[in-house]
Amino acid sequence: MKKLFILICLSSFISGFSQEKETIDFKRNELKGNVLFLVLGAGEITYERLINEDSGLGVSLFFVKEDDFDTEFSLTPYYRSYFGKKTAAGFFVEGFGMINSGNTGSYSEYDSVNQGYYTVEGKNFTDIALGFGLGAKWTQKRGFVFEINAGIGRNLFNSNSPEVVGRGGITLGYRF
Repeated sequence: MKKLFILICLSSFISGFSQEKETIDFKRNELKGNVLFLVLGAGEITYERLINEDSGLGVSLFFVKEDDFDTEFSLTPYYRSYFGKKTAAGFFVEGFGMINSGNTGSYSEYDSVNQGYYTVEGKNFTDIALGFGLGAKWTQKRGFVFEINAGIGRNLFNSNSPEVVGRGGITLGYRF
């Protein structure tokens, strides 16, 4: 009986199976630049870390010294969820937070009493916005990435800041 019990125990170890999930190894880091903003005279650099095959966390740094933009600087962390067949590619939705600062810009107004124009100086602002975005990403086997995205958010705290902020672009990058 003792020998039969030992034989059953040993055979159960041999025929046992592992319940460990099979992991797929893939490149998890992306570094991208927004070529649309580069053409418009601004710069945006983005780093994204892929959490798994369907999601990623990233941060974008936007900067400009042109008067055409209200926002001169923004730091935008985001979370993305991907719905494509490839790893972290295809259609995606994102939620983002944005720390943004800039100047609301100066403009001219007409004074009907003095019958002349005068300049109203813009006000500096720093604010935090929350928003969401949509986009699509295509990847190449060698690691090159092409992305189109757009998003909208709302500033929360400062009355001098624009009420609505935008986010978007056409980016090129590399996954490593």
